[in-house]
Amino acid sequence: MALKDYRPFTPSSRYKQLPSFEEITKKEPEKSLTVALKKSGGRNHHGRITCRHMGGGTSANTG
Repeated sequence: MALKDYRPFTPSSRYKQLPSFEEITKKEPEKSLTVALKKSGGRNHHGRITCRHMGGGTSANTG
C-alpha cells in the first residue's frame, strides 16, 4: 500500500504520512447508493421564507 505525503503547512505536517487507499476505493461513490439532498432555500410548502440566513446568493444586475 502506498503512502500519501502532505505538504508542510505546519511543522507537524512536514513529516505526516498516511496510507493512500487508491487500490481499494473508487473516485466517485456508486450512483445507485446515493440519495440527492432536496434543498429548499429556507422556504416552506407555501413558498415563503421561514428560515433566516438561508437562500439568496448572488443578486443579478438588473440595471
